[in-house]
Amino acid sequence: MLDGGKPRRVWLFDLDNTLHDASSAAFPGINQGMSDFMVQQLGLARHEADTLRHRYWLRYGATLLGLVRHHGVAPVAFLQHAHRLPGLEARLRHHPHDVAALKRLRGRRIILTNAPRQYAQRVLQALGLMHLFDGLIAVEDMAMFGQLRPKPDARMLRRVAARLRVHPAQCTLVEDTLAHQKAAHALGIGTVWMQRWLRGGVGGHGGALTPQQSQRLARRPAYVDRRVRGLLALRRGR
Repeated sequence: MLDGGKPRRVWLFDLDNTLHDASSAAFPGINQGMSDFMVQQLGLARHEADTLRHRYWLRYGATLLGLVRHHGVAPVAFLQHAHRLPGLEARLRHHPHDVAALKRLRGRRIILTNAPRQYAQRVLQALGLMHLFDGLIAVEDMAMFGQLRPKPDARMLRRVAARLRVHPAQCTLVEDTLAHQKAAHALGIGTVWMQRWLRGGVGGHGGALTPQQSQRLARRPAYVDRRVRGLLALRRGR
């Protein structure tokens, strides 16, 4: 479809730490739920579960992938356990200007998240953002050839563009995690690094910033087109 004579841009929005402060509201509970599951199902000590959870996240971009590949964990059971999060709605917060910014943003708006669909819907509804998006692609939708391939899998990102019937160059990924942006940039997808909630850890699940991470926030890697701290900046850049 055309917008003013040009193909409409497709905005691919991450959810956690991009549209809301997940480091405060969700990640502590999700991390605890993941480790609890690993203790119960794999017979690990708590410190072993915490270490393995983080190791798999660094290696695969999602703890779930390591558990599926190396331990035969059932994805649905793991995701449900990790995302129970009682009282989540009371902890959620986002920037008050985001609703107005999203309404004025020209093009299609799609959520692209490694989180499960039920959790993503819960967050979007609680924040009053659900109606502002044209679609939701959750981790359950990222299966290829019988295997989950969440961000930053390049094949999955290419398939997302094909599924939306656009060339990758018509897409822009708004995301807090640099590894995901690096993969997107290699395909010609535009990249916007959302930094608003990264003071709790660069591209990870919380934790205080090290001096090296603070320096990293001040830089712009070659595969990042823009750095922003709010959604209003997206419209100013187009």
